[in-house]
Amino acid sequence: MIIPNTDSSGKIVQRISDTFGKLQKNDYPAMPAGTGCRSLVQRFYALQAERVEAYRLFEEGHEAYLRTAPHYDFQHYRQLVHEITLAFSGISKELIEMKEHLHEECERPDLSEHIEKLQEKERHKLELTAKLQLAKQNVVDHPEDESGPELVQELRQKIIKTVEAISEILQDFKYDSEELA
Repeated sequence: MIIPNTDSSGKIVQRISDTFGKLQKNDYPAMPAGTGCRSLVQRFYALQAERVEAYRLFEEGHEAYLRTAPHYDFQHYRQLVHEITLAFSGISKELIEMKEHLHEECERPDLSEHIEKLQEKERHKLELTAKLQLAKQNVVDHPEDESGPELVQELRQKIIKTVEAISEILQDFKYDSEELA
């Protein structure tokens, strides 16, 4: 029996935990009253950077998980998914609060709308990412299935289109928030 090298996937899970450890359930405090609109815009960009890093670590962790085939290190992968879920949940919760704050207190429904659109596209990207990971595992598990690589490519293209849509929303947000920055 081959014992997989779990070292790399375990290290990735630890890096995710270290990077996003602050993103525990309800760990984000409520948005303080009087939070400046400018600081909200700056925080928005910081949250987007955290989300990008979470995706990078998620992909890296999944690749490490696939390298443990055929005796997958599911324990570390499950921990990875848990940590990433906490990270995305914390980011999303803060963005929802930010969206409301921008709309109500900053009187910027345009920026609030951009965040709402962004959240929807990010949700779609996460769903596609999960499907892509399953498709990649299927390719590893069933190399004789010729439709597997095609599905992987199709999902990658959908993710690229979704990332392009996200980039457009970010550009619109940047343009509409310039006077606050």
